[in-house]
Amino acid sequence: MPTPEDIRHQMEKLTADLVGLSLCDRQNFPALRDFGQGCREVGIGDRGNISFALKNVPYHEIYSELERTQTYNLRMLDGALIQMMYRFRDNQVETHRLAFFPSPFLEEFQNNPEIYLEDEIYAEVIMKNIVSFPLRFDFDCRVDVAVDVKHPRSHLTLGQYQNCRIPVSAPITPCHFIGFILRNFYNTAFCRYCTQISTFPHAFEISITDREMDLIYIQAPTQK
Repeated sequence: MPTPEDIRHQMEKLTADLVGLSLCDRQNFPALRDFGQGCREVGIGDRGNISFALKNVPYHEIYSELERTQTYNLRMLDGALIQMMYRFRDNQVETHRLAFFPSPFLEEFQNNPEIYLEDEIYAEVIMKNIVSFPLRFDFDCRVDVAVDVKHPRSHLTLGQYQNCRIPVSAPITPCHFIGFILRNFYNTAFCRYCTQISTFPHAFEISITDREMDLIYIQAPTQK
């Protein structure tokens, strides 16, 4: 079971990896904060307002506010923002938020089109049939939040839909999350960036219920 120190180390190393691969042009290294009574958080420090991302406002406004306030761990070269935040209680993961916000703007393409036209990895950014949408892996095991099937402890939300909570079998580590993002949104036919980042042996315990396993769900790596 990964500790808060393990999670912070993963985030630090993955940030360095993405910078080294020239996939990330701005970054905020993770902060580990102790709130007492066994509560510790690993996140992006005191920047911005995380709750703004959940407000009922147009997506481009959400993105602009997160970008303006630097409320992200990573800003990818194509403008996508990545957030990774964990809360632990007595060294047991209590909540996490792992979010991917693609840029709804093509300002960078308009200013520097050679970045995209010369690199296959960003070819899809300018395709007319591509729809940018955010996704978020959430985990919350608190008894006043988690509800069997209706609000799975670990779930995936697509496109900011309020009641979209696709069950996930377990909490997700930073390594598995970044691997998921690279594999599905940044790999090309000739370069698989997901194989060029650091890997770690850590994984969390299974959290999905029997009833949730009767639905379509996502299988996450779990502790052996």
